[in-house]
Amino acid sequence: MNQQQHLNGGARKAVFAPVDNRARVDAVVSRLGDAIELGLLADGEQLPGESELAGQLGVSTVTLREALMALRQQGLVTTRRGRGGGSFVSLPEVPGEERLKVRLRGWSTEELRDLGDHWAALSGTAARLAAERTEPEDLVQLRRTAVELTHAEDAAARGRVYGRFHVELAAAAQSARLTREQVALQTEVGALLCLVLGSDEYREEAADRHRSVISAVQDGAHDSARELAERCVQESTARLIAERLAL
Repeated sequence: MNQQQHLNGGARKAVFAPVDNRARVDAVVSRLGDAIELGLLADGEQLPGESELAGQLGVSTVTLREALMALRQQGLVTTRRGRGGGSFVSLPEVPGEERLKVRLRGWSTEELRDLGDHWAALSGTAARLAAERTEPEDLVQLRRTAVELTHAEDAAARGRVYGRFHVELAAAAQSARLTREQVALQTEVGALLCLVLGSDEYREEAADRHRSVISAVQDGAHDSARELAERCVQESTARLIAERLAL
């Protein structure tokens, strides 16, 4: 097991869990694409071989090949032939600030508030369950991610790490469904967080909130963990709404 696989633990298991029966090519593209954009799969990382990956995802090799073709067209995967070849993750360039602002303009404040409610419910539930189910050694990755946020220099990296924390919180809750929901949600909101995480002051505030969630989870304080996780999300959502109103 390589370092990236070790670090992401349960979050990676959710990435490679079988997809559902509906529109399987689209489901594979969405699952892997979301994980790549969120940083759960590292830039340059080699994906499992076609037969192995198809088996993990519960799809045929034909379906997998179609999905990989679509991911290549999106610039998320590159394929190398010959010895040492295979399919490799290609982390996309992060949208520029103006492009992100155009994207944010596509959201109404009501839609952002609704998204925030959904996100808070997911993260709050994940934190509560994690506090009930995990052992201290299960929180190693969450702590690493909190430290990584503290040291992330640019807004793009901060946005990816921030989103990954919430995915890993769901993984710590030992819920594959919650984890998949968080991955999908972060692909909607994750890039937009770059617009509010450029401030070093807020970066530190967010990292402090993450550390508080971890402490509550470790202490088994499930109600406190839920409230802290919800508050973390609510603050980020409020900042996004403020940014939207300023446009």
